Amino acid sequence: MMTSPTLTKLTKEKSPEALRIFIEQNKFPLVENSIVTFVFMGPAERVELRHWIYGLPSSLPLTRFDNSDIWYRSMEFPSKSRIEYKFGVTRGDHEDWIYDPLNPNVARDPFGGNSVVHCQGYVDPEWSYEISGVAQGSFESLEIDSKQFGDRRHVRVYVPAHFREYRRYRLLIVHDGDDYVRFSRLNHVLDNLIERFEIPPLIVALSNPHDRIREYANDPRHAHHIVEELLPALESKYPLITESSGRCLMGASFGGIATLSTAWKFPGVFDCLLMQSGSFAFTDIGDHSRSPVFDPVVKFMNKFREEPGVPAKQMFVSCGVYESLIYENRSLVPFLRSHGIDVKFEEAYDGHNWENWRNRLRTGLTWLFPGPLWVTYM
Repeated sequence: MMTSPTLTKLTKEKSPEALRIFIEQNKFPLVENSIVTFVFMGPAERVELRHWIYGLPSSLPLTRFDNSDIWYRSMEFPSKSRIEYKFGVTRGDHEDWIYDPLNPNVARDPFGGNSVVHCQGYVDPEWSYEISGVAQGSFESLEIDSKQFGDRRHVRVYVPAHFREYRRYRLLIVHDGDDYVRFSRLNHVLDNLIERFEIPPLIVALSNPHDRIREYANDPRHAHHIVEELLPALESKYPLITESSGRCLMGASFGGIATLSTAWKFPGVFDCLLMQSGSFAFTDIGDHSRSPVFDPVVKFMNKFREEPGVPAKQMFVSCGVYESLIYENRSLVPFLRSHGIDVKFEEAYDGHNWENWRNRLRTGLTWLFPGPLWVTYM
């Protein structure tokens, strides 16, 4: 097991008190070049590192220092890695999954959140935060009676600062839009990139499903809802560029499938797609090994690979190296390019999570929607 040089020296001294003082005086996890040391202090029968790095055992035990209540584990990670994790702490017959008490850095998600450590070289993007003095866009509400789903859909719409009725705006439709705002700070990303002239002012529709797994897994109702119900409603309310060159569709995970399948069913409606960690599971032979919720996804992807057509002219694809979906996303890129689609691909040492997707937004949005800054210097 990889060991922290500092911790090795302290543990050799066999002094729990010296180790405790060192822990109290430093930030943890301890990052020393490529080595990261996780530490837990407290009574327990067993402590495990629970993480989401595909390719490693999902649970890795920490070592107890002598008979103390100090537990530790050192691991080596590539530069610029970002790791989300929890501790599994066993006391008696019960195991609790908890945030790291020594680490205040928490990444939120729809299921709660995880502790997160930034490895050497990782930079938290300042353009993803609210910045004083930057003009902020606003949110408006749009209600749509959906014949496709037989219900009423609530859509929030981001309107850029300094909006003018006489202008024509490009449109971005975002699957899981409210989650992108809550967990990826999409509104601040848009505000900052627009302020810096890195992208043009955009109208951004935040679409949200009622039954996500079913609707996003190549459900034809969803594609018809986006193209025949949501898009006309947006075009009737906002001054939009009505050509396909002014439209982009975006989504992550199953939202990536919804993005690709919608554009595939309605080619020529969207000129560009932004897909992050898309759940592009497919089979070359036999059955897939994922859960049954992937059955319609695999069926769609297999058909798409047989008859891809040109769902859009430009596609931005991103994925984390630590995801189980990295193989499918990597293999999709040359396949799309071989069919004449302009594709930009970005991967990072990160997992299947909202901050990974947030950190790729600048590259994706500025490539698909280059603003005056990029047009000038490209």
